[in-house]
Amino acid sequence: MDYRYKTSGTCSREILFSIEDGILKNVQFIGGCNGNLKGIALLVEGMKAEDVMGKVTGVTCGYKKTSCPDQLANAIKLALEA
Repeated sequence: MDYRYKTSGTCSREILFSIEDGILKNVQFIGGCNGNLKGIALLVEGMKAEDVMGKVTGVTCGYKKTSCPDQLANAIKLALEA
């Protein structure tokens, strides 16, 4: 299933992704640090969504209380609860 998540508190504005049989696919960040976010998307591609959520929950960015990876964890959590 395809998901679209509006981020909060980060430079990226949105995260697009799919979860198929519990596996994270097609992760795409809109806005934010282009190279870093492309790298994160490639690293999590094909991983279990729950594993990704467990690894990146609580990651912060500078002085912010969240980050793009933390926002991805929030997005996955909402998707899995749906």
